[in-house]
Amino acid sequence: MQSIPSAGILGTGSYVPEHEVTNEALVERVTDTTPEWIARKTLIEARRFAAPDQATSDLAVRAATAALADAGIGADRVDYLIVATSTGDSPQPPTASLVQHAIGAHRAACFDINVVCAGFVFGLALANSLVTVKPDTVVLVVAADVYSRILDFDDRRTAILFGDGAGAAVVGAVPSPYGIIDLELVTRGDAHELIHVKAGGSRLPASAETVAGGDHFFRMNGRGVRDFVLSGVPPVLETLLKRAGVTADEIDHFVPHQANGVMIQELVDAAGLASARTHLVLDRYGNTGSGSAAVALDAAARAGALHDGDLVLVAGFGGGMSVGAALMRWYAS
Repeated sequence: MQSIPSAGILGTGSYVPEHEVTNEALVERVTDTTPEWIARKTLIEARRFAAPDQATSDLAVRAATAALADAGIGADRVDYLIVATSTGDSPQPPTASLVQHAIGAHRAACFDINVVCAGFVFGLALANSLVTVKPDTVVLVVAADVYSRILDFDDRRTAILFGDGAGAAVVGAVPSPYGIIDLELVTRGDAHELIHVKAGGSRLPASAETVAGGDHFFRMNGRGVRDFVLSGVPPVLETLLKRAGVTADEIDHFVPHQANGVMIQELVDAAGLASARTHLVLDRYGNTGSGSAAVALDAAARAGALHDGDLVLVAGFGGGMSVGAALMRWYAS
């Protein structure tokens, strides 16, 4: 009987826009706050905003190109192109089709997924399934968001957190015992109102009234999200690790969604991951939505922090509310 192949990450890439917005610059637009307050509450010092002529696909293209170069794989070798985003270029067509056209991945089947800030891990899960079924498959997973276009700068609870960015990973077959060991995906639809953009869809189409009412802006119940993360994410991680036969103190690297630095510190303690090296880039990039864990993973890989055989735990959590976690043994190809 033929053994089931392992799927692993063959290369990573990321891109953040050039325009840096420091806390000092942000408080010129966000009322009732100070740079010190932002840093103390979030550990964020700066973030990047897309240029006026940049859309989500533009960021995704840069990250995808970097990941393919890192993997040493041409775009014409990609079989599937998955873009995780909640801020696509437009309602139609899928942003993935625009990325495909731009990078020349003409033989790839393309589609978008929207799991908000959990999108990268959900994308890895799909890639894992595709490679497991057909071992010579190459999947390009890109996670990208441009949140600066949907922020209400009169709402300091959300405006201070987000930046724009994209991360990508090329997923393909790797030799045992490397690659993705297991995944855990959970959605709690009963908590969907914690994060939302009210208008712009089929229930409440965009209109002059919705724009005037600010219904096209991103909204979040910060306290509710914190409670969800601290109560809901550790059990997901625990379930995954237990099924994989791995203890929390065996994890070498923890790469979480870059939501809020203070909250991540609390999550690390709650999940018993204090002995792992937690990789954070939010101090300089903020929360880049679905791209955040992918950007952090790429930064860790390019810094040489991830060594062959290391156990890496990637976790995403976001609107829906959804949680995704992937445990992998790092393959330094």
